[in-house]
Amino acid sequence: MTVSIEFVGEWYTLDPDEPFLIGREGPLELEDNPYLHRRFLTISFVDGLCWIENVGSRLTATLADTDGATQAILAPGAKLPIVYAQTLLLFTAGPTTYEMTIFNDDPPYLPAHSSHLEDSGETTIGPVELTPSQLLLILALAEPVLTGRGTTSSIPSSQQAADRLGWPITRFNRKLDHICERLTRHGIRGLHGGPGRLAVNRRARLVEHAVATRLVTADDLYRLDDPAQYDDAG
Repeated sequence: MTVSIEFVGEWYTLDPDEPFLIGREGPLELEDNPYLHRRFLTISFVDGLCWIENVGSRLTATLADTDGATQAILAPGAKLPIVYAQTLLLFTAGPTTYEMTIFNDDPPYLPAHSSHLEDSGETTIGPVELTPSQLLLILALAEPVLTGRGTTSSIPSSQQAADRLGWPITRFNRKLDHICERLTRHGIRGLHGGPGRLAVNRRARLVEHAVATRLVTADDLYRLDDPAQYDDAG
């Protein structure tokens, strides 16, 4: 089994005898971000499987197959086997979102095919349906990640995303609240901090979820060229 990581055009091949570290130190060093843990993620080989573990204390990581059929949040102290031929890894530290791909040349699992569906102006991912304006909001937040795939990106502020759409900030925040509440009801974690309390950095978590599950793709970005044309004004 050979496992490698691609990040911003650089390739890293893992040594089966040595844990591979991602953080502000280690083989995949992201030293210019003070919000990132010194030791954040480790990847190692145990009993014929490749495992990724979150050894940090605060940050989470999102993992998904490249079709977006499955998604997992790797919380501090948790670990998961890397079972797909390609696994998308996303995480956010401070204002920066990182995206990288893990390649496994001998995966123990091949995912079923999934597709990005659109019908009657609504996008459906599992049980969740988005209106055109909700899709626009997510696209405005995810645009830097979708246009710079495989790189580091800064998630726009709510004001920046509202300006991109030509919306008042009050409308943007109202719709963001509604989207996060709907996704939370459908079991998506990290978008709400509890009863009456919003989650910290929920915009970044929303983008990670939307990109990892292909709720939005680069093919949808044309809508931002003329948002009013695709807005249901709801």
